[in-house]
Amino acid sequence: MTQPKDLTPYASPQHFYGSELRRVREAAGYSQDRLGDCVFCSGAYIGQIEAASRRPQLDLSQRMDVVLETGGYLERLCEMVLRSTKHAEYFAEVAGLLAMAKTICEFSAHLIPGLLQTEAYARALIRSTDPLRPEEKTTEMVRARLERAILLDDPTKPQYWAILHESALRLPVCDRVGMNVQLMHLAGLMRSRRVAIQVIPNSAGAHPLAGGMVTVMTFEDAPPAVYVEGPLSGHLLDSPSLVGEYQRAYDYGRAVALSPEASLDFIESVAKEYSAP
Repeated sequence: MTQPKDLTPYASPQHFYGSELRRVREAAGYSQDRLGDCVFCSGAYIGQIEAASRRPQLDLSQRMDVVLETGGYLERLCEMVLRSTKHAEYFAEVAGLLAMAKTICEFSAHLIPGLLQTEAYARALIRSTDPLRPEEKTTEMVRARLERAILLDDPTKPQYWAILHESALRLPVCDRVGMNVQLMHLAGLMRSRRVAIQVIPNSAGAHPLAGGMVTVMTFEDAPPAVYVEGPLSGHLLDSPSLVGEYQRAYDYGRAVALSPEASLDFIESVAKEYSAP
């Protein structure tokens, strides 16, 4: 069971939801484990929602309303939380977990991960997903993505490691100037010791992580989790056995990748290719 902690209910809609869930659960005389049994999830998961470390889900809120006889109150609060997010619905919970993680290990086969993107790269990528999206919405999405990257500047925030396939460096998401700036941004992050990056070159052939984007997160007081993403959706995985498989695959990926030092040289060499006339 997740131990109670002091919450600041008005810090965010998610914190308010967590504090209210704890209040109505305790008023009804339910423990986290008992409530979890009644709504088909673990007591630990209830505790994580109350601690605002996991985002509430609409269907779960509806079930808790029935058990706790709260007349749809939790469902209405959950809708408020969902509307308040700046991110795509499938990514909103992951954005919160990234900010609370102890370590973040990402792999990307074809694109620079969001936490490492420059504004020009992020804008070109977001535009490509929906050419008819209004420009003000695109700007809002770019701003939200860049705001997440602030966590890399805070020494108390997660330790970040990325493995990038060579394809992610060479795919021309934006123009040549933008790609040069993007790759030099990666090099700058590495030289300042804010991140560790390894590159898997094309010559490495097949490897355990081939084919997608994977994020492995560990936490101080919660089990590790994995986020996998495709072109239009993503999935958060917390099954211990499956998370363990992804962690092993990531370790194998490190083994076939270039060293961080060789990767830095590789990234800077590709950046020079984009700067050539």
